[in-house]
Amino acid sequence: MPLGRTLRNVPRTSCEPYRTQEIRPMTVEHLQELHGLPTFVFPSKGESTELPAAEVVAWSIAASPYSDETEEFTEVFERFLSTVDVAKVRALIIGQWGEPYDNSSDDVVELLVAAKDRLTSLEALFIGDLEAEEAEISWIEQGDVTPVLAAYPRLRELGVRGGTGLRFPAVRHEALRTLTFEAGGLPGEVVRGVVASDLPALEYLEMWLGVEEYGGDATVADLTPLLDGGRFPRLRHLGLRNSEIQDEIATAVAAAPVVAQLASLDLSLGVLSDAGALALLDGQPLTHLKWIDLHHNFVTEDVANRLRAAWEPAGVEVDLSETGDSWEDGDEIHRYTAVAE
Repeated sequence: MPLGRTLRNVPRTSCEPYRTQEIRPMTVEHLQELHGLPTFVFPSKGESTELPAAEVVAWSIAASPYSDETEEFTEVFERFLSTVDVAKVRALIIGQWGEPYDNSSDDVVELLVAAKDRLTSLEALFIGDLEAEEAEISWIEQGDVTPVLAAYPRLRELGVRGGTGLRFPAVRHEALRTLTFEAGGLPGEVVRGVVASDLPALEYLEMWLGVEEYGGDATVADLTPLLDGGRFPRLRHLGLRNSEIQDEIATAVAAAPVVAQLASLDLSLGVLSDAGALALLDGQPLTHLKWIDLHHNFVTEDVANRLRAAWEPAGVEVDLSETGDSWEDGDEIHRYTAVAE
C-alpha cells in the first residue's frame, strides 16, 4: 500500500458498475491530508486561532494576493517558523505563494532549504497546493524542486502540482518512499530525471503525464528504463496517469518487467481506449495485483466486461468507472484527459 495520501478522486473500496456517461474534467482541490495527517491551514495575520500540536497535522502555508491581508509568502513562512514548534513538524503543504503564474516556486524552495536546520522532523512536503480559482494547474510556475531533497535527507514523501517550468534533474535520496507529480503537462525532461534518479526506498511513484499542448512531451521511450525494472527495487505502486498517449503506455506496461514487483497499477485519467485495454488483457498476467485503476476511460462495454472477467475472479479490484464517448472530426478521433489546462 502506498504511503501517505492517494490522489484518486473515487473510493478505492468499491468498483462502480460499467456505465457510459459524459466525462467531465476533474476538479483539482486542496489537499485534505498529507502523510496520513489532516491538513491544518496556518492562520492569517491577526486571526485568533488555537494551534494544534505541531506533529499531529499537515501544516498548510499560503499567501494569497487577493486577500485583505498584504503579507508576502516570505512573511507568512517566517511567522510560521517563529510561532509553531517547527522542530516537531512532520508534514508541510505549500499553497499559493502570491501570483503563481508570474512567480515560480524557486523562492519557496530557497526558503525551505534555508529552514532545514529548524524543520528537523519533516517527513512529507507538497509544493503547489492550488485550486483552479487560484491558478489553473498548467499556470502554476514551478522550478527545480530537487534542492529540498538534498536539504531534507529524512524526507519520505514529496509531491508537486504544476508542470510549467518544473525541473527534476536526477538525484539520489536514501529515504524517499513516495513521489507524486500532478500536471496538465509533465515535461519529458522531468520524467527522464525521475527515471534516472537513485531512490532505493521508493515504493510509490505517480506521474500525471498530461498533454503536449501544456508541455507534456514525455514519450514511452522516456519511461523505458523504469518499465524495464531494476531502477527502483522497492517500488510497489506505479501510476502513469492523465496521458494522451495512454494506449501506448498501456501497451508498454503490458510487457514491462517492472509490473511483476507491483501491488497496484494506475493508468487512470487518460484517454485509454479498447486498444490499450486489450493490450493489457493480452499481455503478461496481472492477477497478482491488488487493484488496477483505469477510471476515466474510453473503453467499450464488451472490453470492460472482458477485463473484469479476467482479473476480478483472482481478487483484483478493477476500477473502470467514468467511461465516456469519443467523437470523430473527419479522420480524427477525439478523446481528452481528465486534467489539461
